[in-house]
Amino acid sequence: MHYVQLYRRALFALLLCLVGLPASAQSFRVQCPPVTTLHPTPPTTDPNPAGGSVKCQQIAGGDGYATMADGTQTYMFSFGPLSGLVDIFNGLPGTEPASVFNQVSTGVGIGDPSAATTFNGAVGLAPDPDSVPANQLTGHVDPRPIMDVGVMNGNIPAPMMAIDEDDEFFLTLTNVGMIMRPDLFEQHTVHFHGYPNASSFYDGVPDASVAINIGGSFTYYYLAPDAGTYFWHCHITPPEHLQMGMVGQIYVRPRQNRVASGTLYAGLVGQQADLRTACGSDILCSSPLPPANAATHAANKSGTPTLYAYNDGDGSTAYDVEYPVQIHGFDPNFHFIGMTFNPEPFVDMKDKHFLLNGRSYPDTVTQGPMQTVAADGTPHSSQPLPALINIPVGGKALLRISDLDVTEFQTLASLGIPMHVIGINARLLRDLSGNDMTYNTNSITLGGGESIDVILDASDTSKYTAGQVYYLYTPNLDHLSNDAENFGGLMTEVHICNSVNPSTKSCV
Repeated sequence: MHYVQLYRRALFALLLCLVGLPASAQSFRVQCPPVTTLHPTPPTTDPNPAGGSVKCQQIAGGDGYATMADGTQTYMFSFGPLSGLVDIFNGLPGTEPASVFNQVSTGVGIGDPSAATTFNGAVGLAPDPDSVPANQLTGHVDPRPIMDVGVMNGNIPAPMMAIDEDDEFFLTLTNVGMIMRPDLFEQHTVHFHGYPNASSFYDGVPDASVAINIGGSFTYYYLAPDAGTYFWHCHITPPEHLQMGMVGQIYVRPRQNRVASGTLYAGLVGQQADLRTACGSDILCSSPLPPANAATHAANKSGTPTLYAYNDGDGSTAYDVEYPVQIHGFDPNFHFIGMTFNPEPFVDMKDKHFLLNGRSYPDTVTQGPMQTVAADGTPHSSQPLPALINIPVGGKALLRISDLDVTEFQTLASLGIPMHVIGINARLLRDLSGNDMTYNTNSITLGGGESIDVILDASDTSKYTAGQVYYLYTPNLDHLSNDAENFGGLMTEVHICNSVNPSTKSCV
């Protein structure tokens, strides 16, 4: 308790210093322009013909706690949410359009993501008294709410991100420091693993870009690349920061989702006009055109337009509901030492806690976020994303599976519903002639840094009826428990429902 009191006093002194600084001297900032050269008008009033829009997100780099299924509370270095708090609490991506992100909080409904949280904008965003004219939104922030919300508010996995092809994505990382390790003046960065980023300045590798110090903010800029599932992490001392929990998932939705009617080939017009994704001359095109196209845009089981994992042109990657499945493993000894002042034994890292979306079975099937009591005595929703999979009768579920592990290969098996593997490492499985290379299997294996897109197909109503329960689990028996205990491990449930609520993904 004495240790925490000392930190609180130091934090209070820091806040007094920050509040006393003029706006131009404060190092916390956010950036989310409502319009840009590529998107000159807000999409709510005049959608840009090029498609996409401006999307923004703010995250904090710091530390926190996560609770394992066996009750063990594990310390971690981690990223926490500073925008989209309501969506984060509900297990959704925290990425917001500029119109939502650029809202100024009145102080009501803002705080650690919980059922009482009502604010989805950028934490700390405030009118700039030095702007001309005064009190414009220029990225000026009040550091007090940022520290109030960001300290000890890490998530495992890191806050999820989701954007659409042609979006411009502004991601602000704010380094709030680590309460449990004030001796460490750790910098943090964001590196999008496997993500085709045009500029090394925003790549997050500190040797070729920038790193963010404690008390500072930096806004990354990305133009959304090819559709697919990627993951991101801190690139400062990667073996340590990844093992400690600074990893998360980002996925990109395809242009084909914007097709209003007619044949799906219309959704590929933008792909062929974009030199990054055009097929026929570039062997690296992500979605080679199919040899034949006869499919049309339809409606899914939720009554909304069908969604697709890739720009397939033939409807082969259509799904009704999607779920991120982020596999992670922890070495509890490494995490315990990471909370102290001892050097970590990198060579001896051995994962013993195995997680799906930050949780182990049976917590993977709990819809509401777990509450972890942090060092300051307050509860935090450090693991807000469930891993329960609900599929409507006659429908399909897209699983965006990422392996965020540092030391282990991970295997997931589906019992009763075959896995249809459609993409690996954000690439649709097609050869250069557009021929189908997807396949069915009952298990997949990934190494750290890999992703696989899988569709669970329950469209055969003679086999799959409402009320049935199946399992997604690892056949590696030592990964079915946490540190040799009875609870935990890589397992979740797949439920067949009459229908699925598209916003909460719960059975109806």
